[in-house]
Amino acid sequence: MPDDTPLDRFRSVLAGAARAVAHEDELEVAWTADQPGQSGNNLRLTMPARNLPEADAQLARGQADHFALRLRHHDAALHARNAPSDPAARACYDAVEAVRYEALGANGYAGIAGNLDAALLQRLRTDPISRAAIPGDVPLPTALGLILREHLTGRPVPDMAAPAVAMVRSWIESRAGADFDALALSLDDQKAFQGLALDMLAHLELTRGEPLDPEGDEGDEDDGDTPQDDEGDEDGGSDRPDPSEIAAEPNEGDEDGEGEAERETSDADSDAEPSDEGEEGMLPVRPNRPWTDIPDGFDYKAYTEKFDEVVAAAELCDEEELARLRAYLDAQLKGLQGIVTKLANRLQRRLMAQQNRSWDFDQEEGLLDAARLARVVISPGHSLSYKIERDVEFKDTIVTLLIDNSGSMRGRPISIAAISADVLARTLERCGVKTEILGFTTRAWKGGQSREAWLGGGKPAQPGRLNDLRHIVYKKADEPYRRARRSLGLMMREGLLKENIDGEALLWAHARLLARPEDRRILMVISDGAPVDDSTLSVNSAGYLETHLRKVIAWIEKSSPVQLVAIGIGHDVTRYYRRAVTIMDVEQLGGTMIEQLAGLFEGE
Repeated sequence: MPDDTPLDRFRSVLAGAARAVAHEDELEVAWTADQPGQSGNNLRLTMPARNLPEADAQLARGQADHFALRLRHHDAALHARNAPSDPAARACYDAVEAVRYEALGANGYAGIAGNLDAALLQRLRTDPISRAAIPGDVPLPTALGLILREHLTGRPVPDMAAPAVAMVRSWIESRAGADFDALALSLDDQKAFQGLALDMLAHLELTRGEPLDPEGDEGDEDDGDTPQDDEGDEDGGSDRPDPSEIAAEPNEGDEDGEGEAERETSDADSDAEPSDEGEEGMLPVRPNRPWTDIPDGFDYKAYTEKFDEVVAAAELCDEEELARLRAYLDAQLKGLQGIVTKLANRLQRRLMAQQNRSWDFDQEEGLLDAARLARVVISPGHSLSYKIERDVEFKDTIVTLLIDNSGSMRGRPISIAAISADVLARTLERCGVKTEILGFTTRAWKGGQSREAWLGGGKPAQPGRLNDLRHIVYKKADEPYRRARRSLGLMMREGLLKENIDGEALLWAHARLLARPEDRRILMVISDGAPVDDSTLSVNSAGYLETHLRKVIAWIEKSSPVQLVAIGIGHDVTRYYRRAVTIMDVEQLGGTMIEQLAGLFEGE
């Protein structure tokens, strides 16, 4: 086509190459300014610059080859069937499988090998392995994947990761060196490779060496939940790393193995960008662990609540900046102006038109009951029968939107969340349903004043939550939308999104709902996964925040009058919430939210 740009031609050629590698004629390629990912036969690749520099082109080719090789050589159901439940072991298991299908392409085609190297370098730039200073800081999934890649393809460990890999190489090879040779002989047989990989994890003392499940029960496993904790070990480590220590930071970039239903959690998180706030600004990465048993004696606490705050959105920036941020949000809403009227009409028809009517029959007055006219004709002595319509009262309702304002929501996810809140607030207000919009994050990265107080207090063991909470009120329940609309723009502000402690945020929003007089109370959580706070997770037991979140959710769902529903932004949150749904883009907002709300209203 004469009007095609070099970028258009590049995408066309890249899509053709990806289809050939994947053996999939229906494969489609799209560009994104956010994280790359895959959903079914649709690939989203990092958009190159307009002049198509070689580095950008090779990165896009590497991402396309990675996804295409997964489609061709990876069986997600088989991978999930015998996946370990332990988060650290699962991260290694996923990383090893990603090395397998990438090695199949790299060993067969030199061009694919070079492209995959470019994509790997991009992932390693945000991986903790690139900044590990002691063996305890080295993420085992990344190190194991790089050493295995070296054995399977002959390609050396990249320079940026080589020093960290050297710290743990002898420990890994002394326990699993023999497994590498066996794995190399089973590259094209995923099932055999899977069994050998589980043996290797047992040799590394990450699993108990349980046998493969011959029945292939796939029902109890999430298809590809890749744990991605970014926890640090600030107490240091010895020369010989302990498995639990080097497993404390699962791989952010080299792990894989998610099924298509998981919407590519690993790849989306692996390319997270550092915040503008310097060394304290690394974006937290979602663990998204599979279900685990909650210990009965679990005790959650905060080291101090002195520095926590509940603040109105308008207090966090000046009027001029708030107006600018709102204008930016409005620009993203331009294509959705007509959706508000349509959604309001749909919701009103389904929920507030009071279509569920009942009648009182055989009344002395009212509407003539035509169904009983026949008996008057047959027996003229019968008097006419009337009926009276009785409306079913529609309960007073309040809906609270609780929005995750964490760093991992930065970019497209937080834009979708802000648009969600804007559209839903306007829609529900037209329907006479009150809406409250809340957000939650922390005041600082990695602890803030709470951590300083803990350090000054002698660093007592198991201090509990160790960060300063920031809970934001974007719109109060009784506040009209027109007064609160500017406040929603605050979500677009750089530096606002930090870390997140979901369990306490849920309790806060829940307590506000219980104080309301409405008969029906609905809490809708908009999030992208699990709680992450480096300061808390580094000094407490593994899964400390996640376990608390699960207990809070279970209590609300089983015992509270508040109805709880969650919407995952690009990530599956059904592992936490019983009633949950995932959306990938704004086009899905209207139908998804209306269906979820309507289901709650009509379920009574």
